[in-house]
Amino acid sequence: MILQPGRGRINSDNYLPVDPGTSCWGWWPSRAAEPVMAVDDGAVVTVDTLSHEGIMEDQGRDPVGFFGAHGVERSAVLADAVAFADEADHRYGIDGAHVVTGPIKVRGAEPGDLLRVDVLGAAMRVPYGVTSNRHGLGALPGEMPNGAEPASAVAWSAGHGTVSVFTSVEGAGVEAAAVLRYRPEGSGVEREEREIRYPVAPFLGMMGVAPDADGPVPSRPPGRHGGNLDVKWLTAGAALYVPVQVPGALFAVGDPHFAQGNGEVALTALEGSLRADLRLSVLRSPEARRAVGLIDNPFVETDKHWIPIGLHTDLDEAMRGAVREALRFCRTRLALPAHIAYAYLSAAADFEVTQVVNEVKGVHCRIRKRDFSGC
Repeated sequence: MILQPGRGRINSDNYLPVDPGTSCWGWWPSRAAEPVMAVDDGAVVTVDTLSHEGIMEDQGRDPVGFFGAHGVERSAVLADAVAFADEADHRYGIDGAHVVTGPIKVRGAEPGDLLRVDVLGAAMRVPYGVTSNRHGLGALPGEMPNGAEPASAVAWSAGHGTVSVFTSVEGAGVEAAAVLRYRPEGSGVEREEREIRYPVAPFLGMMGVAPDADGPVPSRPPGRHGGNLDVKWLTAGAALYVPVQVPGALFAVGDPHFAQGNGEVALTALEGSLRADLRLSVLRSPEARRAVGLIDNPFVETDKHWIPIGLHTDLDEAMRGAVREALRFCRTRLALPAHIAYAYLSAAADFEVTQVVNEVKGVHCRIRKRDFSGC
């Protein structure tokens, strides 16, 4: 089923579509941003998000043509993608790529509080997505793309140093799988098409609040406000905690993903538009401390793990930041002495590279809940 704007199942009374009036292309809201919706503490919102893949200038800024070249019928192209490509202001190479929906004012939220965002659901709006590699970006800038890609892979992107790989999604629910079809490399002889199948796990790459800053904030780098965190564990059932920095929090979302590997090395994940159901709750001390301790950065919780996050332009410093955040959590939430916490993190926790492609890099730590009794 194609989840066109306002169509299909909408699970809350607070529905926010994607259009040039509710969203911004390439910029994250700051304290001066006007909210496009206001909700009470604890409200559930249903937000449509739009992938930038297929609407970008280096892909022709023509989603009907771009996706049609891969066999997608006109009726299966999202109307809001067409509208954004046609109507929204965007300066290629100046504005960021992401379509950011919001901000949403949460009544009663004040600086010093935590905003808890419970991901209640994330439905794929279309059965296809795109992974792109652009020259000068990704883990291997200047090396990939390498110029050897066939024209069918480059599609509209030829001449822009961009390779966009189309991937279909088959099945639904826990049975859904991404299907990437390709022909093996060889000596020029036409070879039988093969496919790669991998699981989808939809999540929003961007969730967060407005930083206490003047003017719009670039959408690409994450920060203490959240934003482009790209933590793949933020699927349905998980929660994100973000320090509130301005009155009303001014919550925003974007960069929807169908799947991502830790690192996100090519620049993008499997990008595809989502409809997300989110509960927005304000936590104040001591409630916030009971939940996650005295955290200073965004923090993720799943049913099995606590996940503190480190962020920095230098990957080594992001790692150190993640260790410090994990220590802070262990001491202020789990009441572990510092030397016990440090030993535990070294012996049992998993530190993973979140992403290396957003200027500010991320490392997150997964701490198993089952390792702690009475916590």
